Amino acid sequence: MSCIETIQNYALRSLGIGERLLPRSDFTLCEQFTLIGSGLIWNVYFGALALATGFFLATGVAVAKNARQAWLRKPAEWFIFLFRGSPLFIQFFLAYEAFVLLPRTGIEIFGITAQTSWLTRAWAGALIVLFLNTAAYSGEIFYGALRAVPKGDLEAADAYGLTGFARFRRVVWPTMLRLAWPAYTNEAIFLFQSTTLVFFSGFPAWQQRGDALYYASYFADKTFNPFIPYPILAGYFILLTLVIISLFGMMNRRLNRHLPQERRQPIRFRLQVIR
Repeated sequence: MSCIETIQNYALRSLGIGERLLPRSDFTLCEQFTLIGSGLIWNVYFGALALATGFFLATGVAVAKNARQAWLRKPAEWFIFLFRGSPLFIQFFLAYEAFVLLPRTGIEIFGITAQTSWLTRAWAGALIVLFLNTAAYSGEIFYGALRAVPKGDLEAADAYGLTGFARFRRVVWPTMLRLAWPAYTNEAIFLFQSTTLVFFSGFPAWQQRGDALYYASYFADKTFNPFIPYPILAGYFILLTLVIISLFGMMNRRLNRHLPQERRQPIRFRLQVIR
């Protein structure tokens, strides 16, 4: 089988499109690059959706934690503490076990039966866990930035007669994002890396349709040589990280476009050893 045929057969296999059976012997570099790259689609799916939806929850959590009312502040503090204080792998495991315990026939709410079987599937259940996890981490980042909004900016908003939501939307929120963006970029990078835990936690890979790490482990187990598939996997994630840094860097320049060049905050990548 030529490399072109391999790409045609396996490029979208992780989505159920193409050859159903995995290679069993005589593995080529093209097969490993193609299948691991195919699995990366799931990593991008989990990371992109969790980040996009978690951003809005993180903003709400940060505002709630900064509130004076205890009934708003305390739930936000406990939410952040719970998801930042426990390992992501354990969160996946507990969530899957909790979803399995739900009735297979669904839950009846006000006479309407809500199906629950889809929650045990990785595309939904694992996405919910990642969504909540990144919202907690990002919420703490946004809270710190919210507390660091310069007092002069708030006084200027008051001088212009901006109050309530108008002040938050026009002054507080843009400044909060500008201050939090470098740290939020690191959270985005680590979130995408954390997606490799999905199919090694409780959520099963249906019909061997896993993510990039799933296929890399498959080749390592079959060939007894981890020094080919795992560097390929690392290379893909390095490229993905470069894409994230580029996209977030453009947004960072957009947020800081009104500042002099010497006052603009560059994005610095800091390695996190454990989540």
